[in-house]
Amino acid sequence: MAESNFVDYVTIYCRSGKGGRGCSHLHRAKYIPKGGPDGGDGGKGGSVILHGNRNYWTLLHLRYQRHVFATDGQAGSENKSFGKDGQDVIIEVPMGTVVYDADSGEYLCEVTEDDQKIVLLKGGRGGLGNWHFRTATNQAPTYAQPGEPAQERRIVLELKLLADVGLVGFPNAGKSTLLSSVSAAKPKIADYPFTTMEPNLGLVPYRDNRSFVIADIPGIIEGASEGKGLGLRFLRHIERNSTLLFMIPADSQDIRKDYQILLNELGTYNPEMLDKQRLLAITKCDMLDEELMNEMRQVLPDGVPTVFISAVAGTGLEELKDMLWAMLNDEANRIQTFTHRNLDVSHGLEDDYTEDDPYGQERDRIIGGVADSDLIEEDW
Repeated sequence: MAESNFVDYVTIYCRSGKGGRGCSHLHRAKYIPKGGPDGGDGGKGGSVILHGNRNYWTLLHLRYQRHVFATDGQAGSENKSFGKDGQDVIIEVPMGTVVYDADSGEYLCEVTEDDQKIVLLKGGRGGLGNWHFRTATNQAPTYAQPGEPAQERRIVLELKLLADVGLVGFPNAGKSTLLSSVSAAKPKIADYPFTTMEPNLGLVPYRDNRSFVIADIPGIIEGASEGKGLGLRFLRHIERNSTLLFMIPADSQDIRKDYQILLNELGTYNPEMLDKQRLLAITKCDMLDEELMNEMRQVLPDGVPTVFISAVAGTGLEELKDMLWAMLNDEANRIQTFTHRNLDVSHGLEDDYTEDDPYGQERDRIIGGVADSDLIEEDW
């Protein structure tokens, strides 16, 4: 596949900062023979934070930033001086980003709002200096706490576009043509399959200065839920949509069968998608007259509203927008919730960490525990 500026799936290795160790020091000054302990606390390690940013629409900026490290907290010093805290690392992500554990596939969190902040890996706390351990029976403690170790994790960032309506159909069903007709989006349009290689969003204007967003994904083929074609890679972009617009061309040999194939693929990928409101649009109807449309209505799938449209001729587009707007504002549609499933690590998961990783030794050292240099006179 050709390289694209639209990146919706990256795997990165993150590590927070470890806490600085506490200081073990006894105060010494002229004319103060017994100054006592005055070791300061270590600084807190930096955290790894996700930040939602509406100015981003892809994960392209993270494609080559595969290691994200926060800085460690500095050690405490004498005179009860605290160590400097480590600097946090903020990962800017677009809204709709979902985070999974790369090793287990466990769902961790999601970013859905602008300026939303989520602490992904918390920095280690700094150790206490020996000043905290003075007592009446031990007035000169010579030990201090080490800082807490860093946290590390390989994570998968998966972008799921935020839109109101998702277009579902086979290749060359007219999805991109419809998007270009009802919005200002300019998707690539051609007469060969899989013209759309990446999702497209379009803002559809409606009456009284109202609008809604449509998401166009590459065409789905039978077996897409099992990894065939491009469907598996982009089906996640319509998981968040509240309404699904199925598009089947009028020259289809069996509209009812094609609709069932599309429905089965969505249900196999995620059964919750079958609970969404659905609308069936018969496209390319500029070749049909009223008599043929009436005959075709007899063989259409049952239980789903249907509209005949032609994006080229502009036929039925206003009726389509009216039906979509009514569905989007249906009270039954507003209370739907979306449950994230754990990531299937057998599909598309890249292994970014290898034995040749220049950060491998540091990674293994952290996994092994706190280094000996973090302990002062006594192992806590």
